This record gives sequence, C-alpha cells and structure tokens, in this order.
Amino acid sequence: MWGGFAKVILYVFTNASLVYDRFHVMKLVNTDLNKLRKKIGIKDKYSKYLLLKNFVDLDEEQKKYLAQILQKSPCLKIAYELKEEFRAIYEKHQSVKAGYRKMNKWLKIARILFPDAAQTIENHLEGICNYFISRATSGVMEGINTRIKLIMRQGYGFYNFDNFRERLLACFLH
Repeated sequence: MWGGFAKVILYVFTNASLVYDRFHVMKLVNTDLNKLRKKIGIKDKYSKYLLLKNFVDLDEEQKKYLAQILQKSPCLKIAYELKEEFRAIYEKHQSVKAGYRKMNKWLKIARILFPDAAQTIENHLEGICNYFISRATSGVMEGINTRIKLIMRQGYGFYNFDNFRERLLACFLH
C-alpha cells in the first residue's frame, strides 16, 4: 500500500483496477493486535503465535490455551474477535459492494483497538475491496520473487547478466 505502488500501476496500466493483497492488509491488523497484546502485558509463551494464527487452523489444545490467554483481558478478547471477523470478510464470496459495506461496518468498531490498521484500510478501502472482483492475490508473484532472490543468493552475485538470465530461464521454463 506504499504510495508509489499505486501511482506506477495506474500510470503503466491505465485501465487497471488497483487491488491490495489480502495478506498485506491482514498483516496490518495482526501488527496492531500484537501491539495491543504487548501494551496489555501478556507475555505468555506462544501468546503472540496463537493470537496471530487463524482460529480455524488451531488444534484443540491450542484453542484451550488461547481461551486462557483471552480470559486475562476482555479488551484483547474483543480485539481478537475483531481480527477473526475481518478475516471472515475475506473468506466469504461476496461482491465488491458487499465487501465494502462489511469493511466499513468493521472499521467503525475497530478504530479504537486497531488505530493504525483502521486508518490505512480506510485510506485504501477501494483497492482493498477490489479483491472481491476476482479474489486474486499476489501470492504467485511473491513466490517468483522469492525464487529469483534464491537464485541470486546461490549465484553469489552474478557478474554477467547473460548468465543470470540463463539461470532464470532454466528455472522457470523447464
């Protein structure tokens, strides 16, 4: 959601709809949730991990431990439930308009507990809600970038661009 990103994309792709990746939006919410956890003073072992992980991905033992953590602070419990509610908005197949409506409703409540994330989401709401057009993410592109970085690391800094290019083509065109 860096300002330069939108300008470049809209300049190069004049007919494009700007879409902000859900991973990065959820990261904002998780960052604010973790700040709140620290501010409240909850430093239990694995508390950060359990709070940031999706509830549906927790096993029964983790769910019990999470419940114990959330009992320590009603404020943190509300924040966690809001985080899960926000994630659920992304999970449901809906129109851009419905997503926009639900996110606006979420923002009204979340501003208190997620101030930084709420402000950023509000500033980029149209691009965030455009996710619901095709539910596209940048996961594939992130994977390609990670692979390119790995190739560069393995090559100890290619001195010859042609060799680097050949290595990339060998990896991606096989």
